[in-house]
Amino acid sequence: MTAKEKAFRIFGLMRTEISLLHDSELLKDKIAKNLSLIAVEEMLDFRNSLYINEGSLAHQYLIEVKEEIEKL
Repeated sequence: MTAKEKAFRIFGLMRTEISLLHDSELLKDKIAKNLSLIAVEEMLDFRNSLYINEGSLAHQYLIEVKEEIEKL
């Protein structure tokens, strides 16, 4: 799964969870984006406990996912 696909998947999962809110679509997207970024930050923090180096492919992938979410 590419970083862009993963970003969209995380965003979609978050967006689905908040779809029942009675707020505007723009606000729902903003909330979903913020929640998605929180999820990626948690993954990056978890990476530290697994001793995955900053320059590793796993770390770079998570950074790319985060960047793709920020583009949404």
